[in-house]
Amino acid sequence: MKREELKRAVATAALEELRDGMLLGIGTGSTVNHFIDLLAEHRHRVQAVVSSSEASSRRLSEIGLEPVELSSVNDLDLYVDGADEATKHGHLIKGGGGALTREKIVAAASRRFVCIIDDSKLKGVLGAFPLPVEVIPMARAYVSRQMVKAGGRPVWRSDFVTDNGNDIIDVHNLNIMNPLEMERRFNQIAGVVTVGLFAQRRADLLLISSPAGVRRIEP
Repeated sequence: MKREELKRAVATAALEELRDGMLLGIGTGSTVNHFIDLLAEHRHRVQAVVSSSEASSRRLSEIGLEPVELSSVNDLDLYVDGADEATKHGHLIKGGGGALTREKIVAAASRRFVCIIDDSKLKGVLGAFPLPVEVIPMARAYVSRQMVKAGGRPVWRSDFVTDNGNDIIDVHNLNIMNPLEMERRFNQIAGVVTVGLFAQRRADLLLISSPAGVRRIEP
């Protein structure tokens, strides 16, 4: 199967998690775009939707679902998002699209987090994909030095600004054996807005597509 077919297959499987009247959170990325497109036929079932990025908000508006502010609703029932890497424990690297901070906020405000990926994203250990770190612009050089001390190779995403007006540093060469500890440690660095490790708020359900079908892992 082609990669786009795998993405659409797992997005279709995620629709089974939708219940009438839900407050729904929507993530960002190419796999999520398939989910949004499929959601068009089910939009009447959604009470309200909160988006994690301007890009997803535009796509939701195009199918007739106008996103609301997270501050205007209670905790969300369901959050659907992809990942750049995932383990069977539900720990994730996210932020390849640069929306990691808003994604982390929406995930934290959701009772259930369903992560949709294809099988190429499932890893034994996180870190082959560079770890995105959102930083306040004035702190970029300082945070980069701290990442070098941690054994990483930081690369400034120089042609990109987040929806929050911040910079992204992509940290290469990290072997993330303890995602929870690393997330806590990196979040303590002055100037870091958030780090693209989702371990404190991990996925509740992984839906993983492959040519053999879609399988479920509930960590």
